[in-house]
Amino acid sequence: MDALVADFTAHLSHAIAIADQFKLDSIPDFDNVLICGLGGSGIGGTILSQLLADHCSVPIQSSKDYTIPAFVDDKTLVIACSYSGNTEETLEAIHQAIEQGAIIACISSGGQLSDMAIENHWPLITVPGGLPPRAAFGLTIVQLFKIAEAFGMTSAEWRDQVLKAVSYLDSNEEASRKTAHQLAESIQSKLPIVYTSTWLEGVATRWNQQISENSKGLSWHNTYPEMNHNELVGWASGTHDLSVIYLTSSFDHPRVSKRMELTETVIRKKTPHIHHYNAQGDSKIEQALYLIHLGDWMTVYLAEFKGADSIEIEVIDWLKDSLAKF
Repeated sequence: MDALVADFTAHLSHAIAIADQFKLDSIPDFDNVLICGLGGSGIGGTILSQLLADHCSVPIQSSKDYTIPAFVDDKTLVIACSYSGNTEETLEAIHQAIEQGAIIACISSGGQLSDMAIENHWPLITVPGGLPPRAAFGLTIVQLFKIAEAFGMTSAEWRDQVLKAVSYLDSNEEASRKTAHQLAESIQSKLPIVYTSTWLEGVATRWNQQISENSKGLSWHNTYPEMNHNELVGWASGTHDLSVIYLTSSFDHPRVSKRMELTETVIRKKTPHIHHYNAQGDSKIEQALYLIHLGDWMTVYLAEFKGADSIEIEVIDWLKDSLAKF
């Protein structure tokens, strides 16, 4: 996993080269978007929807289930993202999307999803296979941006912003790794809680996913201002066993920043283990990619401190094998 995380910027650059070859013959009319995917393949849809929310003129929803909403019809663009192409929930969701008459586009490295796309002449972007899905995030998130651009949901500016993120991450890799190592060392015996603003919730979810899969640990996250309306009260039972990680950004609403500042005074009465990481970059895309890469490194180091195998996911393989019997 260390080598795979180190390849993140190479994946982003390669993904752009792949995306540059994708073109649509025509752009169909659509009123809404549903992105289907789970796990490492699905988190990109959540993050994309939040990064486009401030300028995309159609609603984008992310689905992580066997079923799709009733609103899906012939005016819905359904984007299926399954790195393996064989994610059973995504495949079933796409069969429902066909029945409901949706417009469909796909991202995959192969498998049944690619076969369906080719057979039905759906737009398809194929990425290199052979990686754990969570380690292919750099390959798939770029294709989501490309499809969003091709269908008119965003401008081509995303491309330059990703390349700027690549340049920054490469230039500051040593510093990022040092920061991630220090955080992993400090939280190795704690239960991490990731707090951030609403537009970065997908990034916080990515941190949770990587803590689970890479370092074999549990964590949770919440967002501001929502946590001020419920979870804040729960801090009455806070303990020193909890470690809070704040992911902040220059794009955070000023009132959110003030809420974080005030809330921290409450949390600090229960635990001194509070860490702050401010996103780097000029755009939301750059800042999100910075925080994602920082979190990925942190979980690799956390696995080392805990003596865990950051690649191994035997329990997920067991579950898939067990489900295949039914």
